[in-house]
Amino acid sequence: MTRDLRALPKAHLHLHFTGSMRHSTLLELAERDGIRLPDQLVSEWPPQLSAADEKGWFRFQRLYDVARSVLRTEDDVRRLIREAAEDDVADGGRWLEIQVDPSGYAARFDGITAFTDLVLDAVAAASRDTGLGMAVVVAANRTRHPLDARTLARLAAQYAGRGVVGFGLSNDERRGTTSDFGPAFAIAERAGLMLLPHGGELRGPDHIAAVIDSLHPRRLGHGVRASEDPAVLDRIVSADIALEVCPTSNVSLGVYNSLAEVPVPSLVAAGATVALGADDPLLFGSRLLGQYAAMRAAHDLTDDQLAELARMSVRASAAPDPVKQDLVGQIDAWLAAPVQSRT
Repeated sequence: MTRDLRALPKAHLHLHFTGSMRHSTLLELAERDGIRLPDQLVSEWPPQLSAADEKGWFRFQRLYDVARSVLRTEDDVRRLIREAAEDDVADGGRWLEIQVDPSGYAARFDGITAFTDLVLDAVAAASRDTGLGMAVVVAANRTRHPLDARTLARLAAQYAGRGVVGFGLSNDERRGTTSDFGPAFAIAERAGLMLLPHGGELRGPDHIAAVIDSLHPRRLGHGVRASEDPAVLDRIVSADIALEVCPTSNVSLGVYNSLAEVPVPSLVAAGATVALGADDPLLFGSRLLGQYAAMRAAHDLTDDQLAELARMSVRASAAPDPVKQDLVGQIDAWLAAPVQSRT
């Protein structure tokens, strides 16, 4: 018998803004405004995806852009954030850091500052309403010019301590030159923000080393391919860089052929901190609880191992220390409780 994973308290550290949208909400908003969605987002959902080449990534990004287009009003933004919070709470989430690139919404919402204000206000309201601890990560897009990243880093710095806890870098890891984004990350670092770039999913250990050298991450979005090089993995462990591992995303995008290949056990065995995340549930069809259930099933993880994954997610988060202590205590209580159900 195993304990109910839904009751296991967790921190969710890798969730993208548009990608957090409920599929039902996407369909409703598209119908409201007469937006024709591709079959992959309707009858063929969740879509069959691959990022093995740039064409595959382009198709993935196209679906993401279509989904973004249904967000037309302030109420749409507030709804998305409230529902993301509700879904995390239902999955046992106790802390959520949601990642957003304000430049992707600036044209429709009066600029990056106005949109960031809206997101932070919506996050505060959703946190109050659901009891979920929440914070925002501002992320730059590595397919855009590095000067755009500096603009977003300065924006994030203005909100440091006011709801924004980190600065990231997302989109196709194979695009752009990582070191060119170093000045943007230096701005965020001086502001005291956590540095949270993507790396080590679509490219391998050599690129992880470049990200570490240039961007000084506190956490790596994905980072799973560090398992391919013991020396790079040792650097990660020695520097206490947490890995935001998103198993369903890894398989959906073709990084691994099956969930059994996602190297969570070997990363943990090497001493790495691993925080499971859902990445983009709208496109991958699986939320936070699904990541824990998938790793339990694929690797036959024990409740002790799953509890430690949850503890690592909390410790790697930007939650205040008292919140972390409380959540770790709740995880310990989950593990100490008698087994009552199987999930």
